[in-house]
Amino acid sequence: MTGPRLRSQAWLAGDDEVAVEHRVALASAGLAVSKAADRPVIGIANSASELNPCNLPLRELAGEVKAGIEEAGGVGAEFGTISLGEDLMKPSAMLYRNLLAIEIEEMVRANPLDGIELLANCDKTVPGALMGAISANVPAVLVTGGSRPVAKFRGRPVGTGTALWRMWDERRAGQLDDADWAAFERSLSCGRGACNTMGTASTMAILSEVLGLMVPGSASIPAGDPRGRTAAREAGRLAVGAVLASRCPHSILSRDSFANAIVALHAIGGSTNAIIHLAAMSGRAGLAFPLEDVGRLGKTVPVLADVEPSGSGLMPDFDKAGGVPTLLRELAGQLRTTALTITGRSLGEVIAGAAPASGAIRPASDPLRTGGAFGVVRGSLAPDGAVIKTSAATPGLLRHRGPAVVFRGYHDMLARVDDPSLPISPQTVLVLAGCGPVGVPGMPEWGMIPIPARLVRAGVTDMVRITDARMSGTSFGTVVLHTAPEAAVGGPLGLVRDGDVISLDVPAGTVELEVSADELAQRRAAWTAPPLVHLRGWPALYARHVMQAPDGCDLDFLRADSPAARTFVEPVVGRS
Repeated sequence: MTGPRLRSQAWLAGDDEVAVEHRVALASAGLAVSKAADRPVIGIANSASELNPCNLPLRELAGEVKAGIEEAGGVGAEFGTISLGEDLMKPSAMLYRNLLAIEIEEMVRANPLDGIELLANCDKTVPGALMGAISANVPAVLVTGGSRPVAKFRGRPVGTGTALWRMWDERRAGQLDDADWAAFERSLSCGRGACNTMGTASTMAILSEVLGLMVPGSASIPAGDPRGRTAAREAGRLAVGAVLASRCPHSILSRDSFANAIVALHAIGGSTNAIIHLAAMSGRAGLAFPLEDVGRLGKTVPVLADVEPSGSGLMPDFDKAGGVPTLLRELAGQLRTTALTITGRSLGEVIAGAAPASGAIRPASDPLRTGGAFGVVRGSLAPDGAVIKTSAATPGLLRHRGPAVVFRGYHDMLARVDDPSLPISPQTVLVLAGCGPVGVPGMPEWGMIPIPARLVRAGVTDMVRITDARMSGTSFGTVVLHTAPEAAVGGPLGLVRDGDVISLDVPAGTVELEVSADELAQRRAAWTAPPLVHLRGWPALYARHVMQAPDGCDLDFLRADSPAARTFVEPVVGRS
C-alpha cells in the first residue's frame, strides 16, 4: 500500500530492537505487521459492557468493523474503553464523560494508531469518545449500536424513559396499582440498545452523522438490524480511506458543521444535553460555540421528527422514514451543504439522493411546530444563560410569573416535594439549586422536578421548573435547565428564597428574579461556597477544573486554544 507516511511507522517500521519488540507485541495478539509497516493501524475502541445494556449491541458490530478495516488494507486493533451507562452510573454518567475523553486521547497518544473507530451508543459515551478523538485529531469514525426493541404496555408501544416518567406520576398519584406497576417494569425490559425515544443517545447519534463523522444513514438503524452490520463494515473501510486521505476531525469539523448540528437538533426536538455536548466538542476543535447560536439558528427551523417526547412515534419509525438523510433533505435550505464528511463528500452530496419525507419525518411544509425546539434565556437569574426545550413544554407556561419554592439539592427535593404542607399551587415556580457541574459534582439529570403528588391528583400535568441541573432527553415539561453560573459557584440560583417572584418569558429570552439589587447584594455577601464533596480521585479533579454548562462542562485544561492549536504532543517512541 502506498500513501502518506503513517503515524504507526514510528513504532513499527525498521529493523532495530524497538521496532521488532513492537511488531512482536502485535503479532502475539494476532495482528501481523511487516517491517515496512505500510498498512494503517486502526484502533477499535469498544465500549460494550454488561454494566451498560445500551452498549451491548456493539459486541456484535466490532468484528464487522475489523473486517471492513482489513478489506480496505488496514490492521484493526480492538481495545475496551469506559462504558458510560445512564442506567447504573451514579450520580451521573456525565461525571465520567471527560474521563472517557481523556482515555481515548491518551490511548491514541500512547499507541501506534493511525485512525480510530469509536464504538459507542449510550448518552455520554458518544460525545466523550468524540471529544477524545477530536483532541487527538487522527481520522475517526463513529459506530453506534442503535435503539432497543419496542415493547407494549396496555396494548400501546412503550417509549423508553418517557413512558417511565409518565407512569411514575400515575404511581405517585395512586393511579397505578402494584400489579400494573410490575407489568410496566417487565415491559421496559425489552432488550439491548439505547432508548427508543429521541433521548440523548439517539440525539447524539443523529448529530454525529450530521457532523460528518459516521457512515451516512447509519445513525438511526435499530439494534439487531442486519443493516447495522453492513454499516459497521463500511465504517471500517471508511477509516482506512480517511487515514490515506488525511481526513482528520479538525479538517472536517467547522463552524458550518456545528451550525448544521444545531439546525438538526431543533428539527428532531432532540435532547437538551446535546447543547452541552456540542459546546464541548466544538471547544476541543478550537471553535466558538455561543449559546445564542442555539436560539438564533433555531428561529426558522421546523420541528420535523414526530418522535417522543416532542412527538408521538419512536426511533424505529424515524429510521423507517429515511433517517438522517431524509431529515436533512427537508432542511437543505437551512444547511451549510458544503460542510465536509468523513466520506470525502460534502453534506450536500451525501443527502442528494435521500428519499422524501414521510411517516415519522414530516415534510417541511407540514411540521410538528415552527420556530425550533429550544429557547435560550438570560437575565438576573441566569446571567450566563439557560436553556429550555420548548417543543416538550406547555405553551401557556412559556410566559409565566410566580413565587418560588426552593429545593437545595436532590435529597431536599425528594424529602419535601410531596409534603402536603408545602405552600404550592400551579402558579408556583419550583427551583432546584446546587445540582450543577460542581455542585454534585457531575450535573445529574435531576432537573425534571416531579409535579407534587397532590397537584397531580388535582389534574396538574406541568409547572415551571428552574434548575442548574440537566434532564434526560426522554423527559418533558416546562423546565429551564443548565442555569449558569450554577448555585455552587455563587450563581444567583443559589440566592433564591421561598416566595421570591420569578418571571419567565421564553419568547423574549428572559428569566428574572424580582428581587432588588440591594437585597441580592446582601444575600451574596452572606453566601459561602459549599464544601467539596470529594477530596480525592477523579471526582475531586473534576470539581476543581470543570467549566460551566455554556462551555460544555469540559475540563479547563483540555480545550483547544484556537483552530490551529496543536496541543496534542506525540510521544517519544523508543525503548519502554
